[in-house]
Amino acid sequence: MATMTSLSTQPYKGTRDWYPEDKRIQNYIFNMWRETAERFGYEEYGAPILEPLEVYTAKSGQELAGEQTYSFIDRGDREVAIRPEMTPTVSRMVAARRQELAYPARLFSIANFMRYERPQRGREREFWQLNVDMFGADTVEADAELIICGDEIMKAFGAADHMYTIKINDRNIISTMMREYLGLDEIQSQLMMKLFDRKNKISPEQFRDQAIEIFGIENAKDGLPKIAKIILIKTIDDLPDELRDSESSTRLRQLFKLLSLAGISSAQLDITLMRGLDYYTGIVFEFFDTDPENNRSLFGGGRYDGLVGLFGAEPISAIGMAPGLTMTELFLRSHNLLPSLASLTEMYMVVVDEQSTVGAQQLAARWRAEGLNVEVDVTGRKIDKQIKTAIKKNIPNMVFVGTEELETEMYGLKEITSGNEQKLSFERVVSTLKDRRRKLSASEDDLLL
Repeated sequence: MATMTSLSTQPYKGTRDWYPEDKRIQNYIFNMWRETAERFGYEEYGAPILEPLEVYTAKSGQELAGEQTYSFIDRGDREVAIRPEMTPTVSRMVAARRQELAYPARLFSIANFMRYERPQRGREREFWQLNVDMFGADTVEADAELIICGDEIMKAFGAADHMYTIKINDRNIISTMMREYLGLDEIQSQLMMKLFDRKNKISPEQFRDQAIEIFGIENAKDGLPKIAKIILIKTIDDLPDELRDSESSTRLRQLFKLLSLAGISSAQLDITLMRGLDYYTGIVFEFFDTDPENNRSLFGGGRYDGLVGLFGAEPISAIGMAPGLTMTELFLRSHNLLPSLASLTEMYMVVVDEQSTVGAQQLAARWRAEGLNVEVDVTGRKIDKQIKTAIKKNIPNMVFVGTEELETEMYGLKEITSGNEQKLSFERVVSTLKDRRRKLSASEDDLLL
């Protein structure tokens, strides 16, 4: 008789399972994201996980739409894709309600996405992001608001200014630099921008050789020294004459002034910052971790004024950003900012004897009616095994219920972390646990200050 091959317990490559202890971390990050976005006046929306593939091929770029997107033909013979990002989707939604929305429209979502790329530290095939977007405001103040909101998200997790930098550039300056300073045509400019975007992912020798290939050997003699000067630029005043007094440079000066007035000291110009997606049209920015063990981009965003117009609506200005869950978690771990997160179950009821099973369930129902999260042991096991279960589940409190407790209506409530135990009435159990809940909530609020 042939034996059946057992199925693997591993998730699909590049994805991860979320056990309760992992979901606590995920929900902690999601809650911080949601609270910060809502404080800035952004409202939450949702969207389908499937989109027509053409939504991404139109503007996201060949690498994302052609190489990284999970696409297939559905049963209606339509070419569809699992969303690899949210920006085209929210642009489609805004285009659909173009005349009905109040502007500026401030929208956010927390959603999962999939990209077919090589899994590595900080990069997964299924990933979660916060997407924060503003439509209908093309001012530098709108640019500043998104960056300030990103900075507030970092501060909400307890991050200090020295833990990250904010690198800023402008795609208009980039285009002018490619055309007028480096003397490249449109095709060469696109190739050079993609090369700059990969600058930190390849060796200096590879960067040089690929730059020579783009310039051509003859033009590379003048071009390579200019690139060397570009890489050394640190402030707007360091820009070449062709760029220093442009409209985009003036806007950048205003942006840095607004960020300074907002108390942001970690912002800096990075003229090599490209943000690889093709739809960016103006300001682009990225938050970078300064920890040597995790020195990489955390998240970024930028202005994409042309995307809504692709859906047949009148063009509308837009700017957005998208912090990711995995990179946020890595940042919090690398800087020891991740709090200890207990189970949301506040109390585990240890049933002392078999005769108390029904009474324990009735008692639990009364405590739940008071708003407490209560788990009752239903196994009939020995007390020590019930206690081990509560500890293993990271439930902060236990209450012991037996015949005596049900008769006297006095219950032994034990705080697992401290080991403190006291005999309390039904009402005192309620007030004690609600006080502990308030203190926990207050300590979490302190992290936001």
